[in-house]
Amino acid sequence: MIDISRRLLLASMALPGVVAAQSLTYPAAHRDSVVEDYHGTKVPDPYRWLEHPDRGRAPQYLEAQRGLTATYLKGLAHRDPIHQRLTALWAYARTGVPWREAGRVFYVSNTGAQAQSVLYAQQDAGDQPRAVLDPATISPDGAIAVGDYAVSPDGRLLAYRTAPGGADLGQIRVREMATGRDLGDVVDSVLTSVCWTHDTRGFFYIRPPAPKPGDTQSSERIDKQLFHHVLGQPHTKDRFIQEWTESSRWLYCMLSEDGRYALAVVEQGTESAMYVMDLRDAKRPDVTAPLVRLLGDRAAFHTPIDIVGRTLYARTNLDAPRNRVVALDLAQGASAKPRTVVPESPDVIVDAIIAGDRIVVNYLANVTSRVRFFAFDGTPSGEVALPGVGAVGWPLSARPSSRDLYYSFASFLAPRTVYRYDLRRGTSAPFNPPRVPFDANAYETKQVFYLSKDGTRVPMFITAAKGVKLDGTHPTMLTAYGGYGISSDPHYEPDIPLWLEMGGIYVVANIRGGGEYGEEWHRAGMLDRKQNSFDDFIAAAENLIAERYTTASRLAIYGRSNGGLLVGAAMTQRPDLFAAAVADAGHYDMLRYHKFTVGAGWISEFGSPDDPKAFPHLRAYSPLHNVRAGTCYPATLLLAADHDDRVVPSHAYKFAAELQAAQGCQRPVLLRVAVDASHSYASSEARIAERADMWAFVAAQLGVR
Repeated sequence: MIDISRRLLLASMALPGVVAAQSLTYPAAHRDSVVEDYHGTKVPDPYRWLEHPDRGRAPQYLEAQRGLTATYLKGLAHRDPIHQRLTALWAYARTGVPWREAGRVFYVSNTGAQAQSVLYAQQDAGDQPRAVLDPATISPDGAIAVGDYAVSPDGRLLAYRTAPGGADLGQIRVREMATGRDLGDVVDSVLTSVCWTHDTRGFFYIRPPAPKPGDTQSSERIDKQLFHHVLGQPHTKDRFIQEWTESSRWLYCMLSEDGRYALAVVEQGTESAMYVMDLRDAKRPDVTAPLVRLLGDRAAFHTPIDIVGRTLYARTNLDAPRNRVVALDLAQGASAKPRTVVPESPDVIVDAIIAGDRIVVNYLANVTSRVRFFAFDGTPSGEVALPGVGAVGWPLSARPSSRDLYYSFASFLAPRTVYRYDLRRGTSAPFNPPRVPFDANAYETKQVFYLSKDGTRVPMFITAAKGVKLDGTHPTMLTAYGGYGISSDPHYEPDIPLWLEMGGIYVVANIRGGGEYGEEWHRAGMLDRKQNSFDDFIAAAENLIAERYTTASRLAIYGRSNGGLLVGAAMTQRPDLFAAAVADAGHYDMLRYHKFTVGAGWISEFGSPDDPKAFPHLRAYSPLHNVRAGTCYPATLLLAADHDDRVVPSHAYKFAAELQAAQGCQRPVLLRVAVDASHSYASSEARIAERADMWAFVAAQLGVR
């Protein structure tokens, strides 16, 4: 039975839509005479004033942009029914992967209508859950993100982080679990969740150095520091442990289950460094003990799995581009040598965990998941029977003391479902499974392979109606990521069913720069080979047209973050190939990206424009610097967030101004800025509104009826 929101959507598609090729009057954008000299090459930067959105003429200009975009999107005929249908598709209960602490199971869950997910606890699977913290009691409208929960080892206290607009930096507070009362402890400018010591007297946390006078939200913040906080004392007295500089992109901590060892891991592009602190007595931890670097003699990317006794298990790409699992004897300290436990294989190891007496390894085999068990000596000991072809999400959740394993599984047609795997019985059972108002039986996903410009074979997932006729008439959305070694494996979004019901085809290309085939696939799309990523994406579009799934006039592209850069590069290199482009939180100014917040941490991925060897290839594809006046660019919607302190929104501001000034036809170029949102956070209501605007925009440009 079709629900009312879908009726409205399908009925509206039969009505004449607002044709998007209408003349728009864009806000006047002043062009400065700023010119930067890069190694003898002079590059104009006329919109540099937009890097300071709170100063001078920028606030009035951005307000005019918001007004133009709001008026345009409001006038799209299908926007309201799309919003209604998307709201219905979004409104399903979903549960995060649980974790065990202090003998209980904790997880977050959302009814689908809540601005943020609620933290629950229960004694065991099947027991009655109890709400521990509802973010609505702190921020009813979701304007303040609440999360990064860390339960103390004795189960008495909960550390949680709050951040206005979901910014990367937030405040840590501590709450009594029994009473729901917050203690007086407040720690400012914390980046991630905390790591409790087992005496429950304090925790480790990570933050950037304190801001200097005159620093703004967009000021560079790449260095990271590790501190230890003792409950009841001002955070100004917290113990400083160590600082990492030199473009450290990310830093996190973890403790062994027995509380003896603390780990700190700093990630720097394609490399990471693991440090261990021997706290000796878990109940009287020595936080003054030295941090000792492990595997420091050779550059590689290491990720700790867990510690059993004095043995650290880790996955690493050291001498293994597709990763292996190694063991290190912590008693040997800095001289510990890696012993291979699970060797490299043709499939890529993307995650691993210790569950009971077994190592659980999540593989990616041709971009679909396979989960296998190994004994501590590396002997294979079984495999999880997964529900179908799809992907196991991050994270896996278990403990060395566990009797169960929690994992999630999703496909393009089914939302992420959490499963509890019983280690003794060898069986999986759904944990609070979702139920969505969408019948997936009429659709299917196929994996195909195509050749890129240089002959490289690239995989691509195509989701469409079963038996779709290849006549070149179908509106198609193509998306990809292609960066930082991150894989675009099968996943579900509530707007995929929306697009399929509108007669659309949804395509994900697994381009180089991602991690689908290990570190070699990543390196083939980074630094001076970044153009390979763009070539792969363009070739995917050409293949869809050649195979008659669609035509250029019915093809849209979408990408987020690094994927936003991808869209910006593709549309400026091949504007003829796409009818519409939606770029979300992208970095478009590749000559100044490293000067803001954490941008310097991306130098290992892209290279620095300050390097005369890297400048030419950055200049060659930087979207902002390859806009050509008089060119007919695809209809473009640039999405940004006002609290994004990872990819600062000035990237989108400058790119929008440049595109609007250069646009050689009547296709619109719009800038949409989300309020009280960040790079990784927006309330459910805000996300639905943004996605409804996006799909209404795309539908109008592709002539969807």
